[in-house]
Amino acid sequence: MADWMAKANAQKDDYLRDLTTLVKIPSVRDDSQATPDAPLGPGPTQALHTFLAMAAKDGFRTKNIDNVVGYAEWGEGDETIAILAHLDVMPAGKGWDSDPFDPVIKDGNFIGRGASDDKGPGLAAYYALKTLKEMGVKFHKKVRFVAGTDEENDWTGMTKYFATEPMPDLGFSPDAEFPVYNGEKGMFSINLDIAGGNEGQDILKSFKSGLRFNMVPREAEVVMETADKHTVMERYGDFLKQNPVTGDAKEMEDGLHLEMIGKAAHGMEPEKGINAGTYMAKFLQSLHFGGNAKNFIDYVADYLHLDDRMAGFKTAFTDPVMGDLTMNAGIMNFDGQKGGHMDMNFRFPKGITPDEILAKVKPVAAEFAIDAHYDSFHAPHFVDPEDPLVKTLMKSYIDVTGDQDAKPECIGGRTYGQLIDNGVAFGALMPDTPNTMHQANEYQPVDDLIKSMAIYMQAIHDLVTE
Repeated sequence: MADWMAKANAQKDDYLRDLTTLVKIPSVRDDSQATPDAPLGPGPTQALHTFLAMAAKDGFRTKNIDNVVGYAEWGEGDETIAILAHLDVMPAGKGWDSDPFDPVIKDGNFIGRGASDDKGPGLAAYYALKTLKEMGVKFHKKVRFVAGTDEENDWTGMTKYFATEPMPDLGFSPDAEFPVYNGEKGMFSINLDIAGGNEGQDILKSFKSGLRFNMVPREAEVVMETADKHTVMERYGDFLKQNPVTGDAKEMEDGLHLEMIGKAAHGMEPEKGINAGTYMAKFLQSLHFGGNAKNFIDYVADYLHLDDRMAGFKTAFTDPVMGDLTMNAGIMNFDGQKGGHMDMNFRFPKGITPDEILAKVKPVAAEFAIDAHYDSFHAPHFVDPEDPLVKTLMKSYIDVTGDQDAKPECIGGRTYGQLIDNGVAFGALMPDTPNTMHQANEYQPVDDLIKSMAIYMQAIHDLVTE
């Protein structure tokens, strides 16, 4: 057996150079700058072109499909293995100690947006494939490294890929954690809409919190009018001292501005974040709002705050294999004249359905003059832990790390792996490394990234030569 760690370490300098190149591209979907040549905005398209140019230079067969997805291919045979990664990233947000798109290595950590989700892990898997190719390994199966550009939104690229290209026989997505996630919860969002209106002593002009449905909001911003600004500012200061948030209050020409900062986290694990939007609503409940402004505030404060398991809706649910139903309040916006919108994003295990969840949410929302509905959902995905793919991937992880206690697990996040019937999520976050996906100062330890490359080398080698 080859010394995969030694081979991965030999690629370290080139890998970090190419990773830096990719992370420097702010590949956030931006529909406001979309063009026929850049359907998702310039950033995702630039990242795709850059990656495919790297792969072509490395001798792979490449294809760009409508500037939303592309692949690098190697090997021959009747079976195809897909490695499904993505080049788009979440908005950077605030709170960074360095430029999120000018990566740095500090204390052994590679810091930048995409370091962990998913440019760092994706490129580690690509470098593993590249190394095996350069070693002259005989591939008995084709391997396609497929790079999407819209994983953080509605999967435009991968939807296009699977509509135009043959279905792979098996594969994995390097977009989660080690060892192997053989089960992924289903996902959907309940959209909540409310009309505008202020009939209280205090006036809520605007409430803004959240960047994406799958991200715990780090910031919340409110503009309000009140006859007693001094008292409100004093109360706000006291609230900040008594809760795990920070913030500021300022008198401006258009009213009193309240800013609150919590902690961002991935929407699949809302309990790991501090939702600034729901904490802001809890503070506003102490003031004198009326009409739909009050309905909006009360719904967020009474039913979304600190209830990521849905106990308040009497719909908490746990599957013994896939775990808990979870909810992330990712978007909470209100305009006193135009109305408001909220997004409750759910990760649900087998055993419960979106219709059952909506049936519990809808009557509660109606009490606050809020309309609740959902448009579509993605079902849970599960691959038997005894499947040969899972066993091969598990063996590579155990062989490289020595973690003999590792077992396949289920995840709340949704990865490209579930697009393949025989597909799973595989790395690259190590079990003991903090998960900073979707957060400020996102990072991956360099040593972890190189170790993941070695794991991917053994895994791909074993899959294509068996």
